[in-house]
Amino acid sequence: MAATGWEQSSVYYTPVLPGDQQEDSNVNHEKSFIRFIDEFVIDNNFVYRSQLRDNLMINQYLLNVDLKHLISFDEDLAHLLSSQPTELLSLFESAVTTVAKRLLYRSPESVSIQIPVCQVTLHYDANILSIRDLTASHISKLVRIPGIIIGASTLSCRATSLHIVCRNCRATKSLPVSGGFTGIQLPRICDAPVLDGEKKECPMDPYIIDHSKSFFIDQQVLKLQEAPDMVPVGELPRHILLNADRYLTSQITPGTRCVITGIFSIFQNKSVKSSGAVAIRNPYVRVIGIQLNIDDGTKSTPLFSEEEEEEFLEISRTPNLYEIISNSIAPAIYGNMDIKKSIACLLFSGSKKILPDGMRLRGDINVLLLGDPGTAKSQFLKFVERLAPIAVYTSGKGSSAAGLTASVQRDSVSREFYLEGGAMVLADGGIVCIDEFDKMRDEDRVAIHEAMEQQTISIAKAGITTVLNSRTSVLAAANPIFGRYDDMKSPGENIDFQSTILSRFDMIYIVKDEHDESRDRSIARHVINLHTSLQESMETLAIGEIPFEKFRRYINYCRHKCAPILSAEAAEKLSSQFVAIRKQVHQSEQDSNVRSSIPITVRQLEAIIRITEALAKMSLSSIATEVHATEAIRLFLTSTLAAATQASPEVTEEVKKIEASLKKRLPIGFQASYRMLIREYVNGHGYSQRALEMALQILASKDTIQMRNGGQTVYRSGI
Repeated sequence: MAATGWEQSSVYYTPVLPGDQQEDSNVNHEKSFIRFIDEFVIDNNFVYRSQLRDNLMINQYLLNVDLKHLISFDEDLAHLLSSQPTELLSLFESAVTTVAKRLLYRSPESVSIQIPVCQVTLHYDANILSIRDLTASHISKLVRIPGIIIGASTLSCRATSLHIVCRNCRATKSLPVSGGFTGIQLPRICDAPVLDGEKKECPMDPYIIDHSKSFFIDQQVLKLQEAPDMVPVGELPRHILLNADRYLTSQITPGTRCVITGIFSIFQNKSVKSSGAVAIRNPYVRVIGIQLNIDDGTKSTPLFSEEEEEEFLEISRTPNLYEIISNSIAPAIYGNMDIKKSIACLLFSGSKKILPDGMRLRGDINVLLLGDPGTAKSQFLKFVERLAPIAVYTSGKGSSAAGLTASVQRDSVSREFYLEGGAMVLADGGIVCIDEFDKMRDEDRVAIHEAMEQQTISIAKAGITTVLNSRTSVLAAANPIFGRYDDMKSPGENIDFQSTILSRFDMIYIVKDEHDESRDRSIARHVINLHTSLQESMETLAIGEIPFEKFRRYINYCRHKCAPILSAEAAEKLSSQFVAIRKQVHQSEQDSNVRSSIPITVRQLEAIIRITEALAKMSLSSIATEVHATEAIRLFLTSTLAAATQASPEVTEEVKKIEASLKKRLPIGFQASYRMLIREYVNGHGYSQRALEMALQILASKDTIQMRNGGQTVYRSGI
């Protein structure tokens, strides 16, 4: 038995009877294929003849065919190829080989010359099927399935023709491989002719395989999984094995999103056969085409029509585009405009850069939302997952280090180790949304340090040492250490993260659930409108916003077509502002004698640069101007710097003293004017006005006091 792979060898047909008999239909099909290669013309260009000649010049025995062209040339032949691809593809390859011989040698005798069989790969843009939609009715049919490659085996060799030799009489024989996955049976007896009347005494099973004269082709086994956005809720993602051979091997790596064109086939598993269930077959797809340039592909540019490009250019010229884009992000969530603007920057991202020495600078923006429950953090994450061209949503408690980065698995059949990418690899070129970021174990959180800054994932386990790409933006949501943000404590006491992870976030927002009567009324009115008059609220939400699908395509267009660079004025402003921010943080650290929990490092300067580029990219501007830099600095100051410079311990101590003093000074039922308290505490005792306001706010939240007359009178109402 010789292990020879999954596929049956090609079958060749030729008429055997002379005369005017009708030729075999397979011969007619082969002639039609030859005519298609020779005669198909677009704009006076013989497309496939030229392509084949060019490939032969570089020793590539390959022809890539667009099925649309075959349909326009001969619709019946294209239909036959789709419905009976196993038989017709071998005839197509035979036809291409015949044309290749003629192109190479240009003589009538070229038919007898031996060259490798030319491979035909197919591609077309219709009839996409999900993996879970493949049924028994699709067996032996041409299918087209999208997904993510999650595993790729090493190359192996599959025999197409075996050269066997008799051990006794040295007679040779060429044996075409026609077995399936289980292999091929060698002849039991030697059937070489007897010469000169000599008696042959060849034993049973005399043949051995001469590998040096046998013919082999490369073969690779891939594993294709459904993309995360195609999996129904509550279902596990399904996967299917792919068998690629010859020029289709080593074309794609794990983590690549692609569309596979192939023949849906079946093979019998050895373990199933040994158990006696002979009627059970396992499905796989024989690959005959790999397409990477799809709309959400990460390895090449998506396809946009000219009308779409014109429409996107028109959108980019809108005067107040920045505000429109901000309003289009999670319109059902009230307020939070700065967070929406930051998420817009994250969706468009900055410009990736490769320095002359090969060093890479990331363009992806990471944002952390840290705050009280009920502030719509998870809703932001869910909206971004739906809007981003490529996105993976995961929750911190349900994610491990291997699930986020990559894991090493062992193949049940070959017992070889292979890599399976996690969430950060599957979202390569997109966004990872991590909810409940604070509930992750520390060792799992450390696993994404490298992915967030260097944008790679290094694996060294089970003898596998490799690096995977994870060029993703991270949008994370977390709660403070006590569940709610405590104003009386410093940011370091509220935030349960190390500075190593915090420095990797470009923008950190502390989202507080503030008690403000007018704001509460607006939020209540907004939420009730959403729940009661759904149709009206949807119409009001849509005013001045970009439609969802168009917005998604516009983001994809901007990310691929625009890479802004900083102007000299913007660069100067950013550098001087960064020095000022560092000086401010250093001064506040000296005043409070405590290191800032959120470090302001050179990473933060790069963060402001990325935000500036993202703002320019929104309007398809090739230059990031001073206006963009000013807005980027404002976003950074209202997010990360505001979070880093919260109340110092001295202010907290002052607040506690004022709080205790006010309780003694104001008996229950008495009141005092706000101005008198300022004169007494600020001017008289030397407390800061901010500390007095914070103390009054805290006492009001505990219902100890009430602010009356528009905040001019302080009334002691309870304990």
